[in-house]
Amino acid sequence: MKKIFDNTDNLVFVGYICAGLAALLFGSVSTVAKPVLSSIDPLLISSLVYLISALVFAPSTIINYRKSVIDKKNYLLIFASAGFGGILAPVFYFSGLNLTTATDTSVLINGEILFTVLIAILFFKEKVNKIGYLAILLVIIGVSIITTNLSFSKEILSLDLGNLLVLCSTLFWAMDNNVSKLIASRVPIDRIVFTKSIIGGTILLVIIILSGISINVKYEQIPNILFLGILGFGGSLFFFLQSLKIIGTVRTILIFSLTSVFGMIFASAFLHESIGNHQIFATVIILSGIYLINSKYSHKKRD
Repeated sequence: MKKIFDNTDNLVFVGYICAGLAALLFGSVSTVAKPVLSSIDPLLISSLVYLISALVFAPSTIINYRKSVIDKKNYLLIFASAGFGGILAPVFYFSGLNLTTATDTSVLINGEILFTVLIAILFFKEKVNKIGYLAILLVIIGVSIITTNLSFSKEILSLDLGNLLVLCSTLFWAMDNNVSKLIASRVPIDRIVFTKSIIGGTILLVIIILSGISINVKYEQIPNILFLGILGFGGSLFFFLQSLKIIGTVRTILIFSLTSVFGMIFASAFLHESIGNHQIFATVIILSGIYLINSKYSHKKRD
């Protein structure tokens, strides 16, 4: 195993696999969550899955607590990451979703890819050549086609409050992605997942209690919620952070865009939703973009 990680090419391959696994696990979230969303508030589900994720990673965090000393600066980064991605982003997202259409939201949520890449390039010095920018554009176009089914609202470009809130949520998630890249190189991944999950889950639970949202979970909904907490959120976050650490923000977020493809496949397999020709075409576009960013971007890094 050590030889695998000593070899740069093999290590990069592991980074790709981690990003792909993160996309696969997170792509299952919408299919698994859909049956329970009709009777459970989205904020309550978010809180529960974060808390479950924290419980899963608590043992390894406790066992290895003394093996790695984390300074205050890194803890501040973890808290900032949890604030951006675990609290502010979901609150803005669900508030915006409540005020705008699902179609507009599915378009605007792709802003996370764009904002993540822009922040990585402008503030964290990740370099992308012209082919890389083309790859990014292809991925954004492909994801937009899959998530919208080529159905756009006339109000999508209007700066109404709902659309603005959704866009703000994508900016916060993008900030979380880039801050997480810094943390992942300094702090054990399991501790990051635990800390972010416990902070996000606890604060969301406080918001739920103060808002008077009913905390009512039926017995038959527990398996879905456990899956979301252990694999959909906790597992995907773990692999996502591993990928950030190994191959960087730009390549990770573009490979992670396969979430929409996996989500489409899961919805077709388990919810019997049809897959159209335009969605297959969009998948080809996304895969082409990912191929370009990985091949050309990797060659540039070696030069």
